[in-house]
Amino acid sequence: MEAYEILKALREKKGLTQEQLAKKVMVTRQAVSRWENGETQPNTETLKLLSRVYDVSINTLLGSPRTLYCQCCGMPLTEDGMISRETDGSFNEDYCTWCYTGGTFVYTSKDMLLDFLLTHSPNPDNQPEPQRRAMYDGYLSQLKHWKQEV
Repeated sequence: MEAYEILKALREKKGLTQEQLAKKVMVTRQAVSRWENGETQPNTETLKLLSRVYDVSINTLLGSPRTLYCQCCGMPLTEDGMISRETDGSFNEDYCTWCYTGGTFVYTSKDMLLDFLLTHSPNPDNQPEPQRRAMYDGYLSQLKHWKQEV
């Protein structure tokens, strides 16, 4: 689905008129109509408001134009239920709900996450633990959260 189709479908699913939605996100009814006809798209701040009204991620509002990956563990975030939220309830599209919960990171160090991965990930080739740890560490080190680690 295109973004304009998603915006219309979400509004209708919520049982809102264009006028009612416009009031909720502080725009004109004509602006909502233009979004739903594909003439324009909401700006970033309005997308944030729409995300709250519909309880979906901005990525979903835009038709999932990119695949999101948790920037802590690397897991693909294929559904909104997998995406973490901030304490105010807004989506944080950088992290999964298992790595970042309620505004707090679950794994306080990369070693803590590596220990979890080694314990819970399959090892069909029976690779030794040091080799697996190095492989996971190399992958995690490319993610935004661990690049920031000093």
